Amino acid sequence: MACDRTSTLRRLRALAVSLATLTFGGTALAGVPVSAADKPKGHDVSSHQKNVNWPAAHDKGARFVYVKATEATSYRNPYFGQQYDGARDAGLVRGAYHFALPDRSSGSAQAAYFVRNGGDWRADGWTLPPALDIEHNPYNSKNCYGLSASRMVAWIRSFSDEVDRLTGRRPVIYTTTNWWNECTGASRAFASDHALWVARYSSSPGTLPAGWGYWTFWQYDNGRGSLPGDQNLFNGSMAQLRKFAQG
Repeated sequence: MACDRTSTLRRLRALAVSLATLTFGGTALAGVPVSAADKPKGHDVSSHQKNVNWPAAHDKGARFVYVKATEATSYRNPYFGQQYDGARDAGLVRGAYHFALPDRSSGSAQAAYFVRNGGDWRADGWTLPPALDIEHNPYNSKNCYGLSASRMVAWIRSFSDEVDRLTGRRPVIYTTTNWWNECTGASRAFASDHALWVARYSSSPGTLPAGWGYWTFWQYDNGRGSLPGDQNLFNGSMAQLRKFAQG
């Protein structure tokens, strides 16, 4: 995932991704893991990818995408329209994600901003549930944004409740096992009603965050694959992906 601000922050992000790769215990992959080659391929994009050639992405095998919409309550991806609408026009199932900054404002405030700026959902079979990207802090050394585990859980709950109230769907949660277990105190409070999008750049998803026994999306590569942005898989068939989008 990415936070899209300045070149300095992009360099910090690149460093963070590099460190994360080591933390996850694997190396970035150039192709689809052999054990998951039959699953629908997808990717996620942000302003780093600018105007995406969506027909070309589809021809290379993309069947779904998550597009960054917002960050905190002050940033909206300037390429969101081209990316989100262009993906649908090219025949991809698509959804929007929000990059959380829990130290900037409340979960409900960020959720409302997200939904107003692209994070809505409709039961058309082509729109994935809104997604919450909650992970390492790219702006300073406070990995958990200065929040205790209980406050972090409350922040995520506030975000989820507001998204559910506004859209009728609980958000997908994107995270890493290490970050989740550290910053939420290994909370199991969300696994029963939130789909997991796990990030691990290795040949398998590995141990999942506390509570989850199943991943719905797996980000297995951080931008070295054939599709624009980060490389992902859906844990099911294409028919199941459309059903998941339908709600």
